[in-house]
Amino acid sequence: MAFETITVEVEDHVALITLNRPDAMNALNDQLLGELVTALEDAQANDKVRCIVLTGSEKAFAAGADIKMMSEKSFVEVFAGDLFGPEPDAIMRIRKPIIAAVSGYALGGGCELAMMCDFIIASETAKFGQPEINLGVIAGMGGTQRLTRLIGKSKAMDMNLTGRFMDAEEADRSGLVSRVVPVKKLREEAMAAASKIAEKSMISVMAVKESVNRSYEMPLREGLLFERRVFQSLFATEDQKEGMSAFMEKREAQFRDK
Repeated sequence: MAFETITVEVEDHVALITLNRPDAMNALNDQLLGELVTALEDAQANDKVRCIVLTGSEKAFAAGADIKMMSEKSFVEVFAGDLFGPEPDAIMRIRKPIIAAVSGYALGGGCELAMMCDFIIASETAKFGQPEINLGVIAGMGGTQRLTRLIGKSKAMDMNLTGRFMDAEEADRSGLVSRVVPVKKLREEAMAAASKIAEKSMISVMAVKESVNRSYEMPLREGLLFERRVFQSLFATEDQKEGMSAFMEKREAQFRDK
C-alpha cells in the first residue's frame, strides 16, 4: 500500500516506520494515524517482521495532535466519532515489540504515541511534554494515565498542569525512556536493539510484552501468578528446549518460533 504521511522499510526482520509530515512537524491527524495503524497491522501480519521501530525526523518525532484538524470540532462530533479512541486501541493490540526512536519534539499526542510503544530510545535533543492545558483541554491518548504510571504522580501533574517540557536527561532519570544516545546514532541504536530482539523466540518475546503490560493493570499478587503461569507454559515449546540446550552446549540458540 502507498502511504502519504509515513514511510515503511523492512530490513533484517525489522520494520522501520517513519512519520513523514515534515511541514506539520509530524502532527497527528486522521490520515497519519490511519496509515500508521495499517502499517503496524501489516507488520504484525508479516512473518518476516519480528520487531518494529517507530520514528520521526531529527526535529520532531511528533509535535502533537493536529490542532487545525481539531479546532472547529464540537463535543458531539468528537464524542460520537470517538476522537483518538480507535487508533490507540489498535496500536495497543499489536503483539510484536515496538520501539519508539525519539528525536526532537514529542509533545501532546506525540508523547502519548511514544508511550504506546514498548520502550523509548531518545536522542540528546528529545523533548517530551503534555501541553494540552495551554489549549484549554487535557491529554486524550494517555498523557494523564500512562505518563503517571511511568514517571509518578508529581512529575505527571507538573507536566500536565504547567505544560512544561521534559528534556532527554530528565526523561532518562524519570524512567520515561530506556536510554539516551547521540542524535546521529539514534536510528542505529534503535535498529540494533530491534535486531537483537528479532533474534529471540517470537513466542517468548510476545509473552514478555504481554506480561510486562499486565503489570500496570493487575494487583501484584495476580500479576506474579500470571507471570509464573506464562513462564511455565513456555516449557511446552520447542524454543524452550532449544534455548536451554544451546546454553548448556555453549552455542547460539536457533529459535524456530515453535
